[in-house]
Amino acid sequence: MSSEIDSSTLLSRASQLIDLARKAGADAADAVVVRSRSQSVSVRLGKVEGTESSESDDFSLRVFIGKRVASVSANPGFDLQALAERAVAMAKVSPEDPFACLADEASLSRSYPDLQLLDTTEVSSEMLREAGLAAEAAALAVKGVTNSSGAGASAGMGGLVLATSHGFEGSYMASRFGHSVSVIAGEGTGMERDYDFDSRLYYAELDDPSEIGRRAGERVIKRVNPRQVPTGKDVTVIFDPRVARGFVGHIAGAINGASVARKSSFLRDKMGQQVLKSGLSITDDPLIVRGPSSRPFDGEGVSGERLVMIEDGVLKHWFLSTSTARELGLETNGRGVRGGTAVSPSSTNLALEPGDTSPEDLIRSVGNGFYVTELIGHGVNMITGEYSRGATGFWIENGELTFPVSEVTIASNLKEMFMRLTPANDIDRKFGVAAPTFAIEGMTLAGR
Repeated sequence: MSSEIDSSTLLSRASQLIDLARKAGADAADAVVVRSRSQSVSVRLGKVEGTESSESDDFSLRVFIGKRVASVSANPGFDLQALAERAVAMAKVSPEDPFACLADEASLSRSYPDLQLLDTTEVSSEMLREAGLAAEAAALAVKGVTNSSGAGASAGMGGLVLATSHGFEGSYMASRFGHSVSVIAGEGTGMERDYDFDSRLYYAELDDPSEIGRRAGERVIKRVNPRQVPTGKDVTVIFDPRVARGFVGHIAGAINGASVARKSSFLRDKMGQQVLKSGLSITDDPLIVRGPSSRPFDGEGVSGERLVMIEDGVLKHWFLSTSTARELGLETNGRGVRGGTAVSPSSTNLALEPGDTSPEDLIRSVGNGFYVTELIGHGVNMITGEYSRGATGFWIENGELTFPVSEVTIASNLKEMFMRLTPANDIDRKFGVAAPTFAIEGMTLAGR
């Protein structure tokens, strides 16, 4: 384990790459190694279906010659000098990019906190197998569950090693453990499927696999014998936290600086304006200790800070990397992420901050409406904000969840949905995108 965590050798090779690139003619360069170690076991009906184990150290070198940039990637064991010379040769014949550059030296992180992202617990394949079997057995023990789609458990770690030609050197590793199970209730054309899972940085903090299985079983039996409901044009829809997290992801996409620069966001002209209902805020914080998406510095060596992206309903920030910020005439806020050889902005620990109402009281306040537990399809237009998704869930009648509902579509426009959103107080921050249960008024529901 210690050899996998120690990044000094990789950092040394990254620094050598940069020196060789400079000698070959690069004006500036950075080198990154993305580390990955993982193992997983999948089971179904009491038997192991598969085991996987993988590890990789993927190197990328990015070089700059004036306004020209090129990137190359390689696996361990490559020839450092040949890779550096190839990158420089590519950059010399690349078209100019007026915004490509390293982060400004003044913005680089010179020290950063220990965010406690790495749990060094050794998890054996036998432990993973037993967890998967326990989750599945607990789910199948729930009365009404008729079959299993499988269960699994996983353990791994990943991280980043980064060196730049203007003096940054840093690395970090983060662990990740998970349990999951998916089961079926009903028979024939009346079968319904549901699942449950948990994912944590620290193994000891994972939910017990038997508890995960029980929850999955209880969820799926509630979905049996669903109905359709009549079409309505002014329906209040409540989003279960599972689907609420995905909805907050739409907000993140709309305030991503790369989308704004490409003019592919329906909020591109809304900086400083109200985009959510008054009183609502969206926060993003990369420095939460043991946070699921925390990082001490971003893919360019810049430490981000907690930002209130939307404050009291007013849009305050875009997610920015250096090149995206330059294109918009701004400065990076430490949200650059390495994706292959590219750097693009992204959120870290993103949260729609909760309200004061319990989810039970929120449901009661609706009277009649629709509680969504699963969304289907990709009917979201981020340029116009048009929103149309297939949905399943439960009908709300007289403030109570009554019968299961399927084969309906909910639709509106994200601009209007943002302004009609009312959150409950049940936020769970163990996910990289966190959101409470919330209600959105005035949606169209297409049923029978």
